[in-house]
Amino acid sequence: MGQTDAALGAELAASPGSPSPIKLVSQRQRAWRTFSANRSALVGLVLIVFIVLVALLAPLISPHDPTDQSTIDRLQDPSSTYLLGRDDYGRDVLSRIIYGTRVALVIGVLSVLLGGAIGTVIGIVAGYFGGKIEAVLMRLVDVLLSFPDLITGLLVMAVLGSGQVKLVIAIGLTIAPRFARIAYGPTLALKEKEFVEAARALGQKSRIILSRHILPNVGGELLVLGSLWTASAIRLEASLSFIGLGVPPPTPTWGQMIRDGTRYLVDFPLLSLAPGLALLITVFAFNLVGDGLRDVLDPRASK
Repeated sequence: MGQTDAALGAELAASPGSPSPIKLVSQRQRAWRTFSANRSALVGLVLIVFIVLVALLAPLISPHDPTDQSTIDRLQDPSSTYLLGRDDYGRDVLSRIIYGTRVALVIGVLSVLLGGAIGTVIGIVAGYFGGKIEAVLMRLVDVLLSFPDLITGLLVMAVLGSGQVKLVIAIGLTIAPRFARIAYGPTLALKEKEFVEAARALGQKSRIILSRHILPNVGGELLVLGSLWTASAIRLEASLSFIGLGVPPPTPTWGQMIRDGTRYLVDFPLLSLAPGLALLITVFAFNLVGDGLRDVLDPRASK
């Protein structure tokens, strides 16, 4: 009779006939269960892992050098040696698609990181301080949002010129207003919460409040937007490469391959269809993962 509740619980858990003890599930485990319950999201995650491995292992799995040219063997049909044939310069199409994966992922991820950082800072600063700062920053965001993404990218590329680094900057500046708008709304609500007012009453600096209290609470929505806009950034990079404003040759890019293959769509459709399919699968995979992350952060969305 002198046993404590903890001891009784231990005995019940240890007894053979007792029901199994309650297992505590961490927040991370709960998030993974919600994500894994979405089969589409799992398919997208598997595809992204595969695409990343292809990009990392490109020198090992590529059957040929993507820049080797042969005017004699140009426009060859698929064969056992060249599975997707050769383009109009005699280069292996499959090898160029494999190496184009690197360009697409690097530009897509880096531009989202750059645009996310710039847009998030603008959004939370405008939402937290308000007043003239909010008016100036958000009106600038509204002006940038009024232009289509491709037009904004064209304007930035026209000023900066072509090149991989400049392309990252152009796409990053194009998508930054999206992140600013997403970060702005929750910041307006969070700055009135008790924990933010308590931190302000304790004399914490605005920089500390923004980084420790505001940013972590809007990070989930920004993560979902980041996964979705990685797909959009890859698509935008292909669009700019298609019109000749992307990474200059001979570096293989999907958009450039699609453009070069349009001249031979009737006789050699794989020249455009193969890189177009690679682009479609990559964009589709990131969108699926973005939908899965949205379900994790807002289970009501899946219902």
